[in-house]
Amino acid sequence: MHLKQNSLIYRMYKKDQIIKIDEKIMMLKSSKMDTATFVTTRILSSFMIFLISLYIFKSGYIIAPFITIIWYYLFYFCYITVPLKRRMHKLDNEALHFFEILTLTLESGRNLENSLEVTCFNVDSEISEEFKKTLFEMKFGKSLIEALEDMKKRIPSETINNIILNITQTNIFGNSIIETMYNQIEFLRDKQILEIKGQINKIPNKISIISVIFIVPLILMLVLGPFILNFLEI
Repeated sequence: MHLKQNSLIYRMYKKDQIIKIDEKIMMLKSSKMDTATFVTTRILSSFMIFLISLYIFKSGYIIAPFITIIWYYLFYFCYITVPLKRRMHKLDNEALHFFEILTLTLESGRNLENSLEVTCFNVDSEISEEFKKTLFEMKFGKSLIEALEDMKKRIPSETINNIILNITQTNIFGNSIIETMYNQIEFLRDKQILEIKGQINKIPNKISIISVIFIVPLILMLVLGPFILNFLEI
């Protein structure tokens, strides 16, 4: 976080709000803004929206504050909330395949670090890229535990972060890493099955909405059409 304590941003935002935004932006892989740029852009764009609304609308002094507030929160939602959910969903979908390959590599007798290197080399995915960063940091003096803890700060998925936590605890306490990975893979499979069932359960509701919007009006037109035509002829 590259914000000075005496900056204007710290006067407008609380310190814990700045830290929270900084953590969220860190989890966005393709983010082109740092925290200071994001906050500054958010404030300036909101001010511009206020002035434009004040100029365009006749009752601008009433409408402009509402439009500005909507834009202020919409900016955060579109730039941080939506991309984070999209990235979290993508990482969760990639997790099962990545950790299955990692477990198979561990079963061949390699240690965790070598297994991660082999898995990252053979799996092309976003989660693999994150582990590559972790391995790269280890070459510059960080321990595996430290590098994995830093990786958790870049991952928006609680599921993956819990797996990383279990891996680090297993590595610290000397438990069986393979057994831990089998448990995590089983958890990922169960989670994936539940998500699929959840999507299937939503299908009737989606069909009902489509029926109400498209099919029911069409049926009403077919049923009432002759009566309407007769009425118009009269």
